[in-house]
Amino acid sequence: MTTLAPPRADRPTRPPTTAPRRRRRRSVAPLLFLLPFALCFTAFFLVPIGVAVWQSLFQPRRSGLLGKTTEVFVGVTNYLDVFADPKFHEGLLRVVAYAVLTIPLIMVTATVVALLLDSALVRARKLFRLLVFLPYAVPAVIATLLWGFFYQPQFSPIVRTFDAFDWAGPDFLNGTAVLLSMTNIAAWEWIGYNMIIVLAALQAIPTSVHEAAKLDGCGELAIAVRVKLPMVLPAIGLSLLFSLIGAFQFFNEPAILKPLSATITSYYTPNVYAYQKAFAEGQSGYAGAIAVTLALVTFLFSLYFLRLGRRRGVI
Repeated sequence: MTTLAPPRADRPTRPPTTAPRRRRRRSVAPLLFLLPFALCFTAFFLVPIGVAVWQSLFQPRRSGLLGKTTEVFVGVTNYLDVFADPKFHEGLLRVVAYAVLTIPLIMVTATVVALLLDSALVRARKLFRLLVFLPYAVPAVIATLLWGFFYQPQFSPIVRTFDAFDWAGPDFLNGTAVLLSMTNIAAWEWIGYNMIIVLAALQAIPTSVHEAAKLDGCGELAIAVRVKLPMVLPAIGLSLLFSLIGAFQFFNEPAILKPLSATITSYYTPNVYAYQKAFAEGQSGYAGAIAVTLALVTFLFSLYFLRLGRRRGVI
């Protein structure tokens, strides 16, 4: 006898899958986290660059003897004038000299201090590390004012020390010594920053590497030179790149010490020259051309350094 199966209840229909919606949410979430950075980067980096490039294409022109001054589009005329300007060339050469003096001093000292802090030769490492890093916490303007007090002959304890021993001390704020004085300010401020970068790379080296070198009979000096130093070359190369870019932004020290020195002129560096043209002479177009040209020179130097570092395996 054939029996009939009971009728099946209708199965509830499944809701539409939410996988595409979840994927869209996951793809949008990183963009929301990046949005604050993108807005700040655009407002404080891209927009000023665009304004500088746009202003560099104009020059102020006055119509008639007492006419109104208007901005006239001149194309690349400002750039041609900058390329032919001996004051810009002199300032750029001075920046290169400053970089040659400052960068090796900072990097060699920072690397040596980092190696000492990572060895067993230094006691009270935390205190020593804090003392070396502390000048970096002082703003550049305050640091320059402080050292300007030390350099000024009327108040300088350094000059008084020379006078106490009847020694002819140097004129820190005039002549060729003023560039060395500003090199000292930059080194005092930035050695601690670069030391932290190199020290972080040193502390990332596994302890097994140190122990293997000790088993091979290496002392602290041999370990530092033959083991640690080659392993932190990428960190040193990165610090060199940052220092190179910072050297071309040389502005705070000459701008603040200018009232105290007869050697520091209004075109001492390209940044000082651009500031003079923009705010003292009202030539914003020419100042923009100086700034853009300096940015291109910095980019070319940095690009050459990156290629050289990659070719030698440093970066």
